[in-house]
Amino acid sequence: MCGRYASSRRPEDLAGIFEIEKWEPEETLEPDYNVAPTKEVYAVLDRPLKDADSPDPVRQLRKLKWGLVPSWAKTPEGGARMINARAETVHEKPAYRRAFAARRCIIPADGYYEWVTGTHERELEVEGKKKRPRKQPYFVLPADGSVFAMAGLYEFWRDRTLPDDHPQAWWVTCSVITTEAERTPLAVAPADGPHSLVDIHPRMPLMLTPDRWDAWLDPARTDPDALRDLLAPPPPGLMRAYPVSTAVSNVRNNGPELLKELQAPEEGTLF
Repeated sequence: MCGRYASSRRPEDLAGIFEIEKWEPEETLEPDYNVAPTKEVYAVLDRPLKDADSPDPVRQLRKLKWGLVPSWAKTPEGGARMINARAETVHEKPAYRRAFAARRCIIPADGYYEWVTGTHERELEVEGKKKRPRKQPYFVLPADGSVFAMAGLYEFWRDRTLPDDHPQAWWVTCSVITTEAERTPLAVAPADGPHSLVDIHPRMPLMLTPDRWDAWLDPARTDPDALRDLLAPPPPGLMRAYPVSTAVSNVRNNGPELLKELQAPEEGTLF
């Protein structure tokens, strides 16, 4: 899954990486080293500009709320539970299928956090029999330090209790697509810890390599079968993981120190 991640790149840097054509300085977000559900996050998307003469899509960097609210929802209260969409079923689930066909985005990150627990408890979680307790947090990121481009969806929701000209009349929310975690060895693994991503958690955010960015963002691509081909996992061996402080477990903590690599898991936590 993806329940927490870090995003420290400035919009100027993201504009260069993703060839952004439009972004609003007033939507600039501060670097966030502990991004949690319901927070505002950056998303890259291709969409025609509002009130523009041309109907052609423009690549934009937008500020969205993490936790997708379907357009047909009566209230936005369920958004916090819809932070992830499974790659295997995203094309058919009512909450996601329309967005999958027409409103796809990339959610840029430095990497994501995941908490390691024992093998037996992990198996129970996969079977849906138990929620696993969080233990030692690990930070997972591209081994070469490049941006972690998470596949995402976005959706519009209209708050009918507000007038059209109210600044909060429209919500724009997003969800991260997840896939099965890699079983191949990490490119860089901790000496005393997990050797593959599946050792950490059975799911992971779906990372899009640059050769898929344009196709994924293109709103003219609407065929579900063709789009599902883009959900294939990235090539193995691109990721590294290392233990970080359990301070990240508290969403109130935020700062670059959360990304500091520990030489070993903290005392009292186990792999």
